[in-house]
Amino acid sequence: MKFALTILGVSGAAPAHGRFPTAQVLQVQNQHFLIDCGEGAQMQMGRFAIPRNKIGHIFISHLHGDHIFGLPGLLFSFAMNGREKPLHIHSPAGLKKMTDTLLLAAGEFPYPIHFHEVNPNGHKIIFENKELTVATIPLKHRIPTCGYLFREKPFLKNIRPEKITEHGLSIPQIIEVKNGQNIVLGNGKRLPNKELVFPPKKPRSFAFVSDTLFHEAIIPIIKNTDLLYHETTFCEDNKENATRTMHSTAAQAAAIAKRANAGTLVTGHYSSRYKNLDCFLAEAKPIFPETELGEEGRVYEVEMKVERG
Repeated sequence: MKFALTILGVSGAAPAHGRFPTAQVLQVQNQHFLIDCGEGAQMQMGRFAIPRNKIGHIFISHLHGDHIFGLPGLLFSFAMNGREKPLHIHSPAGLKKMTDTLLLAAGEFPYPIHFHEVNPNGHKIIFENKELTVATIPLKHRIPTCGYLFREKPFLKNIRPEKITEHGLSIPQIIEVKNGQNIVLGNGKRLPNKELVFPPKKPRSFAFVSDTLFHEAIIPIIKNTDLLYHETTFCEDNKENATRTMHSTAAQAAAIAKRANAGTLVTGHYSSRYKNLDCFLAEAKPIFPETELGEEGRVYEVEMKVERG
């Protein structure tokens, strides 16, 4: 069961040096979620073989153009390609009004678009299904902005077949075991759940931390996340600019990742000042060795692991 992030764009405020603005696709099992939709996002989806029509939910961090200018074109393309299934767009307030104006020229769309306004100032689950939850991460930027935390739900336990035979377990008892319950047999013998099942699989997680000033308040929210994307607009040579524009440096992102005990940090949202990106890893890795350079087309996969203890 796949849990993988594909980077579509890593540029900052505008396309630069062949780099596209922010857009990412997270695949969780058989679901695809688009996170931010910068200019050229649909071109990058085609380039990197992302199945566009499998995207059912789009999560927008804030309404700066480099995070949304790819959205109108994508919505038009969905219509031209005969999309019929609903599309859900989650964002801070204002996106529907902006998008409605642009879509007037299209007339009636062949598929429903549902806009869901999120509160960027709080940490709250805004979407869930049987596989995962998505929660907001409040950030500090020049306009209302939030990140998103994707977490798989706990997996059903896999029962050991020989235990079914050994204890003559019924279908209702098997269901109870898969749901994590202990079993009491007819003779009164108690069977602990852990003796009946294989070691459980660990739910995986991804935190998307978009444009933000260095913001330690997010650490408890993203604690122990397997994969962390944290914007790194600047290196330390432009730390003052980072503060002034309410962005982060690579070293600051690494400090957040270290304190949050993240599994892997992925960088991105590079300022156009940097044609060469060497400084980002050079400054982040000494603080947080498990840092990976965010690169367009690269896939960052979180492998399934067994829970300990």
